[in-house]
Amino acid sequence: MPARLPADGSSRLARTVALAFSAVMGVGACGLILQASETDGIDMLDLLRAFLILITTSWLAWGAAQALLGLVSRPAAPPPEGPRPAQPSRTVVMVPICNEDPVATFSRVAAMDASIIAAGLEEQVHFAILSDSRDEAVGQRERFWFARLLAECRAAGSGEGRIFYRRRTSNEGRKAGNIEEFVRRYGGAYEFAVILDADSLMEGATIAEMIRRMEAEPNLGLLQTLPKIIEARSAFGRSQQFSAAFYAPVFARGLAQMQGATGPFWGHNAIVRVRAFAESCGLPELSGPPPFGGPVLSHDYVEAALLARNGWIVRLDDDLQGSFEEGPENIISYARRDRRWAQGNLQHSRLVNAPGLRFWHRFVFIQGILAYLSSLIWGAFLIVSALSVLYVGRPNYFPLAHQLFPVFPDDQTKKIVGLAIGVVGLLVLPKLLIWVKATLDGRARGFGGAFWAFASFFSELLLSSLLAPVMLMFQGKAVLQVLSGRDGGWPANQRGEGRLSMVEGWAASGWISVTGAVGLVALYFFLPELTLWMTPVFAPMVLAPVLIAWSSRRLTGSLFLTPADMAPAPVVKAARAIHADWEADAERVEAAPARAAAVG
Repeated sequence: MPARLPADGSSRLARTVALAFSAVMGVGACGLILQASETDGIDMLDLLRAFLILITTSWLAWGAAQALLGLVSRPAAPPPEGPRPAQPSRTVVMVPICNEDPVATFSRVAAMDASIIAAGLEEQVHFAILSDSRDEAVGQRERFWFARLLAECRAAGSGEGRIFYRRRTSNEGRKAGNIEEFVRRYGGAYEFAVILDADSLMEGATIAEMIRRMEAEPNLGLLQTLPKIIEARSAFGRSQQFSAAFYAPVFARGLAQMQGATGPFWGHNAIVRVRAFAESCGLPELSGPPPFGGPVLSHDYVEAALLARNGWIVRLDDDLQGSFEEGPENIISYARRDRRWAQGNLQHSRLVNAPGLRFWHRFVFIQGILAYLSSLIWGAFLIVSALSVLYVGRPNYFPLAHQLFPVFPDDQTKKIVGLAIGVVGLLVLPKLLIWVKATLDGRARGFGGAFWAFASFFSELLLSSLLAPVMLMFQGKAVLQVLSGRDGGWPANQRGEGRLSMVEGWAASGWISVTGAVGLVALYFFLPELTLWMTPVFAPMVLAPVLIAWSSRRLTGSLFLTPADMAPAPVVKAARAIHADWEADAERVEAAPARAAAVG
């Protein structure tokens, strides 16, 4: 076991710069709010408002700092080719599933197996499909399609003794427990394990390079890739796919610069050293009932922290290509998944003071908690700001007709407008700079060229701005549910969910529409001069069902085009072809055993 992680001066410098930038921006915003409040005297509401803007602006600045660091840095050079082990490092690709569509999942495994063989890893790499499905009908389909998978792999001259399936009788510990049980029973047969999700895809050449990098650094416990989102169809899904392909590599590079040897684990599309994982990553249940007790939901961040605690390097290599996943196709699907993440991240409050953790991973836990509390903080800031205006008195903030920005007493307008511009700038400027750099270095060609890349940038900015109040409401509700002691459990992923009707949109977000309408009416009667100013927040809430239904519609054309659309990776094309072939006769072949049993 490594004694300690290597010192990394560049990571410490990046952290210092990011923390300093966030602090300066937060303190500056706080100061502007206090200065604007001086005219009528600073009271407790003003102090509370200043504190809330300090937190929220610092949080926004932290994200901007990641992008800026990513723009000015380059990915670390991969380790040079060194002497390979006398025996190839046996590796298992683990695919945990739970009530998934086996046709889609197993066809991906078939595509990856073909890619593994093409990369020359057939003797070295096995597959383990680890089922936690509770639905017996789903279990029967899994067994059927696993037999189909094996038959086709055997016909292609592979698969024998390399692809395994097992279904647990108990899903204790959820996904983490599923992986832990496999490592405990069979991990001794493997040097490395590639951990995937049911919707993951990886090129065989990428897996080969990950194995090589693990072999080149004996102290490397986990290597995380940056997966690209693929197969999106809806406006919401394609905007998320564009963001993951266009912005995420830059943000991830900045994150990698800061995290260094204490990097992240996102639970999938990563490779681990089995011995390090077995020694370090046992996860006992937390004391007490859920949501703060019970199984650790966001186990991936905890496992990364435990590896680093034992001296193993955890690294994000953002230069690795050929790593893919699918994303939610509508806001409801996204919010359902985000509910589990909210509970998991807030649960980390129980682990911040765990003994032996590295400072940086404690900081990451706090970041994750803040990521979800920020929705409540933003809401509190808006409420406190309205109350401070209501109780202080009612000067005429909009003396001119059709005036957009309020005029504050004693010429405080410049300070408040400057604050608003600064907050918007922290959200917009990093993305704009990413587009500029992509245009200059030619990366924009993979997104349809500079024009379409800009159109996608602007459209994503507009869509995310419209959806931000809706997303914050869903997230705020999730946080309040967790804080009130309501356990959200671990609902099965509904992959492939697509178009939603207005009725479905209203059923999921009618409460948001009502809240937005009440807010607008209250502003009109009690603070009419601020109604226009607050309309960008409340109007999208009122229109939440429309936005949810519209953004789930299929989107075609060059908007949100990505390299994965223009030149799909070989493993993606193979998975599509196999899935289409299997899906075409799924009803016929699945019904055949049932008909035979009925006849018998």
